[in-house]
Amino acid sequence: MTSMSSTNWANQVKQELAGFDPKSLGKVGVLMGGVSDEREISLLSGQGVLAALNSKGVQATSFDPGVQHMTLLAQEKYDRVFIALHGRFGEDGTIQGLLEQYQLPYTGSGVLSSALAIDKNMTKQIWISRGLPTPKHCMLTPTSNFNEVVQKIGFPLIVKPASEGSSLGLSKVENLEQLKAAYSVAAKFDREVMAEECIVGEELTCPVVGDGQNIQALPVIRIIAPKNNYDYHNKYFSDDTQYICPTGLGDALENEVQQLVIESYKALGCRGWGRADVMLNAQGKPFLLEMNTSPGMTTHSLVPMAAKHAGISYEELVLWLTKNAKLSHALVGGRV
Repeated sequence: MTSMSSTNWANQVKQELAGFDPKSLGKVGVLMGGVSDEREISLLSGQGVLAALNSKGVQATSFDPGVQHMTLLAQEKYDRVFIALHGRFGEDGTIQGLLEQYQLPYTGSGVLSSALAIDKNMTKQIWISRGLPTPKHCMLTPTSNFNEVVQKIGFPLIVKPASEGSSLGLSKVENLEQLKAAYSVAAKFDREVMAEECIVGEELTCPVVGDGQNIQALPVIRIIAPKNNYDYHNKYFSDDTQYICPTGLGDALENEVQQLVIESYKALGCRGWGRADVMLNAQGKPFLLEMNTSPGMTTHSLVPMAAKHAGISYEELVLWLTKNAKLSHALVGGRV
């Protein structure tokens, strides 16, 4: 099935964990830190995950690809890993590919889905091909005709790196001069830069878990950031950002958003868990922005917030995700 109430999902999780021996997971590696611009947040996520696993009696240790060479990963003799890396070389399919080679089950999406989801342009192409609503966009280069960009998208618009998260390098643009400056800012983070229609309205996020025929959208969260600026600081460090769950937008609209997020997740072939960011326009129509395949797990993060609203604690969520770590391609008799 592709949809069940979050209460039913929470009951299912509790049933799975009832009588489950955490020690049966063996030795678990928590991959954190890494080398992307989101390293700081990844360390916070990883430390939270590690503490949660240890509190449940799991033999878990940290592994930081930012300071430890990946060839050392095999020497640790892990039985499975929890990926708490964000951004490049952690959320983009590269680590996932290495773990497939090592035959180490891991949390989250596989190689292809991870690579697609981190590339906002490819994500949009797939969603558009499926008829899923997403803001108009175009890719920018140093030689782009910015006047044509404005004619296609209009103001206001958003300029952002095509393969970064956490709002790094993102700018809201209201005129041509700002557009040129915003391109320069985004290009410091990524060679691929996107200009995107700015949807003015409510900002939402919706986690999704599971794979195959068992995919569930968790409760939708409405985000109210100071001055409507949900930037890096307001995402992770500000206590002034408000998170409203339930959203107060009504069951029908929340259900519509959840079904849209499930379809967006399926379109990219995601598994395990993820989180889609969504904007509502003034008429209440939802637009998909992006899919995060390795969501944050900090004290300000949104997947544990939604899970808690559904009745699952941070520790239970981490244990369940780790229990369901898997490979895309398992070796049989020494061969795939």
